[in-house]
Amino acid sequence: METRNTIDCIEACYDCAVACENCASACLHEPNPERMIRCIELDRQCAAMCRAVAEVMSVDVPQSAAMCQLCAEMCELCAEECAKHAAEMDHCRRCAEACKTCAEECRAFAGEHLGIQ
Repeated sequence: METRNTIDCIEACYDCAVACENCASACLHEPNPERMIRCIELDRQCAAMCRAVAEVMSVDVPQSAAMCQLCAEMCELCAEECAKHAAEMDHCRRCAEACKTCAEECRAFAGEHLGIQ
């Protein structure tokens, strides 16, 4: 059953995936991309996780809430890494913000469906 919470979470996941892909692409074009390897790796992993969770939620898989918990953890890792570069790179700042929003929405969805806070 689709609720406002479900729709918000799906949208946050897709928005995060786009921000992560944009960040990874921009990081590759930085003057010293080798120093951005961890950021690029986490961006790609987070984008993949977010897309997968959004797809699973879209078809109402019973394990969606548990997957949202994992997605929130992935988003937090990515947000932490991107935040390290946010002051000098706008794409990292935008990515960190999208990851934080997605983590919040995923945790809210999981909390509602798993009974956790």
